[in-house]
Amino acid sequence: MAILGFLVEIFAAVMLLLFAVRLVRTGIERRFGQNFAHYLAGQQSGAMAALSGMGLAIMLQSSAAVALLLSGFAATGVMSFPTGFAALLGADLGSALVIQFLSFDLSWLEPLLLVAGGWLYLKSDRPKLQLLGRILLGLGLILVSLSLLRSGVAPLSESNVLPALADYIAADKLTGFLIGAALAFVLHSSVATILMVVAIVQAGALPFAPGIAIVLGANLGSALVAVWLTRDMPLDARRVPIANAVVRGAFALLALFFVTYAGLTETLLISSPAASLILVHIGFNALLVLFFAPLASLLEGPARKLMPAPPDVSHDALETPLRAFEKSDIDDPAIALSSMRQEILQMLSEVERMYRPILSLYDEETPGAVSELRAKDERVNALFTNLRRFMAESAREQFTKPELKQCRSLLEYAIRVEAAGDIVSKRLSALAAEKHKNRFEFSKPGREELVELHALVLSGFSLARHVLLVDDVEAARRLVLDKAEVKRRERDSRKAHLKRLERGESKSLSSSDVHLETLRALRELYGHLAAVAYPILYKTGQVLETRLVVDPMTKPANS
Repeated sequence: MAILGFLVEIFAAVMLLLFAVRLVRTGIERRFGQNFAHYLAGQQSGAMAALSGMGLAIMLQSSAAVALLLSGFAATGVMSFPTGFAALLGADLGSALVIQFLSFDLSWLEPLLLVAGGWLYLKSDRPKLQLLGRILLGLGLILVSLSLLRSGVAPLSESNVLPALADYIAADKLTGFLIGAALAFVLHSSVATILMVVAIVQAGALPFAPGIAIVLGANLGSALVAVWLTRDMPLDARRVPIANAVVRGAFALLALFFVTYAGLTETLLISSPAASLILVHIGFNALLVLFFAPLASLLEGPARKLMPAPPDVSHDALETPLRAFEKSDIDDPAIALSSMRQEILQMLSEVERMYRPILSLYDEETPGAVSELRAKDERVNALFTNLRRFMAESAREQFTKPELKQCRSLLEYAIRVEAAGDIVSKRLSALAAEKHKNRFEFSKPGREELVELHALVLSGFSLARHVLLVDDVEAARRLVLDKAEVKRRERDSRKAHLKRLERGESKSLSSSDVHLETLRALRELYGHLAAVAYPILYKTGQVLETRLVVDPMTKPANS
């Protein structure tokens, strides 16, 4: 029973740590995600990309979250392989610095963070302050979980089991390396894994030398987490995390071999064993950034040879019925509904690829860019045509009324996604062409307003995908709340633009039509994305039928 109680205590502390890290990450993503996304996508220098990735990982406290963000950019062509690879190396260094910060004695900060965060999260009615409270509350819970973890591993110093295991790892470093990789992969967090190892070393239950092997293995495990999370993404998205995993794993094994056979263990013991272990982890990631960030462009060729792109799908191939909608499948309602969701997800991803670089089309007239947008829009239309064909050919007598209602709801959302694609390929591209034809220029404030609104709309794609797959009520609420934020920013930008016209600013005067039409198009685009949330919110009674104030003297029509 003592062993069971110990394991429960350790895993409880680790689960609280993972939950707290997620709390901080989601708060920062929702509050600042669109700004990070635009800034990171605009980096071209390897050094600046590494610094950006490092800063983002420090804020999100997760290199895997940064890897997902970078993969999304790479999938849509917004970010090149060298930039994404350098940024991911920097993100791993950032997560290592987070471990150093969390290793300090910050017990005095716990109550302050919990009180301030809890008050803002529970009592404030302003979304931005609630998100700030969420972040502070998560930071406070991280410190609490670390205190629980340290107290939980303290009895290990008197145990005979772990020293025996440590002796085995000391004799066979590769086993320790694999244990570290497995722990980081299972926990989906190198931060939690290494903090747990550091706590065990600090308690005197694990020597420094086996700890190095486990920490180096955790670096490989954390890289494999990103590979696993992006397994369903397009090939361009998977190249960056796979290349990072290959480089990081090879370098970690090389470092393990060098430290073991060169007898550098005592040399690396600079301070206490626990502190030295963190410094080894930071030094390892810093060396990776210094060595490989400048060589990122040279690694792109081998990465493409290792993972070659499949041949392009012809337009005729798109006209063939979807495999998921073959006659053998469409009679099964569960499979049919799942297949419909998958096709709409493809439509969403394609529209996102069209939308991401649209502002660069405003900035620079690129030959063939408009025709490429039209080709992607045809892809969206082809997917939508297959969905309509499915509704016409399916054996609807096999479906129950709720299932038929779901089918209609999904098809209605597919109509909205198709309309969103038309906004990008026809309206926004036409406005960009008009801007170049007449040599209009946006004012600096006007340009910044469009960039911020573009980034906010871009964040809606990931939320819409999540709601479509999971029927998450909280995410649906977030999607609708962000729709209101898009509306507010569009209104504020329009008012600011009119004030610039009143002051007689020439750039605002010449580009007025393009600016206002772009604002309206972005607002309508987000409205199409957010449509997926309303059936869920209606079902749970969280959306009113009308925003009109109910007259107490008038009875509802259905009463």
